[in-house]
Amino acid sequence: MSAERNKSIVQQFLDEAYNKGNLSVGDKWLAADCVLHFASTDIKGLEGWKQFATMFLTAFPNLHVSIEDIVAEEDKVVARWTAHGTHKGPFRDIAPTGKHVTWMGIAIYRFAGGKIGEIWGLNDALGLMQQLGVIPSE
Repeated sequence: MSAERNKSIVQQFLDEAYNKGNLSVGDKWLAADCVLHFASTDIKGLEGWKQFATMFLTAFPNLHVSIEDIVAEEDKVVARWTAHGTHKGPFRDIAPTGKHVTWMGIAIYRFAGGKIGEIWGLNDALGLMQQLGVIPSE
């Protein structure tokens, strides 16, 4: 697949999964054995991703992810994004606060066999926790 096609897939994937809450998009664009690498943990497999995405969609039912920048080269796509949502459901061990939050992140997607095989992601978890009132901002 071309780098431009991979970029289009990432855009569709993020829009369908997080903005529209359509997790079946993972069946189409994620490899069954995909791995999501984060600073503190790895999430393995399509079902692992669905649990991860469900956690965010439950906590922030009006979640909206906007892609700010996206670049692609060979088998990799990098997307810088901003997410907005209102904390209306449990998030990890945090009870709903009703607060509207905004946080940013960046992810690198590696394609193999026409699907996303790996994702390396970093996001502003500290800023998110501060906005939720879990961690002091000063």
